[in-house]
Amino acid sequence: QVQLTESGGGVAQPGGSLRLTCTASGRISGIWPMGWYRQAPGKQRELVATIIPNGTTNIADSVKGRFTISRAGSAKNTVYLQMNDLKPEDTAVYYCNLVRFGTAQWGQGTQVTVSS
Repeated sequence: QVQLTESGGGVAQPGGSLRLTCTASGRISGIWPMGWYRQAPGKQRELVATIIPNGTTNIADSVKGRFTISRAGSAKNTVYLQMNDLKPEDTAVYYCNLVRFGTAQWGQGTQVTVSS
């Protein structure tokens, strides 16, 4: 059983920054593709950023240049989402995702609200 735990959400002003952290725990070894998705009220869940074991990242066009995804150096199944220059349209619940043996696992989500 693998659990994903997200942290770091909260309220930020437009132009502000937040950093989200996701840690995988439980019966897991190796390094796996991980990513961040978000779901705003009334909208479908959408990809924000992903990172694969060799470090290659994929960033959604809507956040490119503002958000970066990275993997912790020592805790390899811990990933960060650094969010800069936040906009009100970034308001959503952010979910962490890990894909292992073709199966996606999800965290419980963390709320990010961007408001003045």
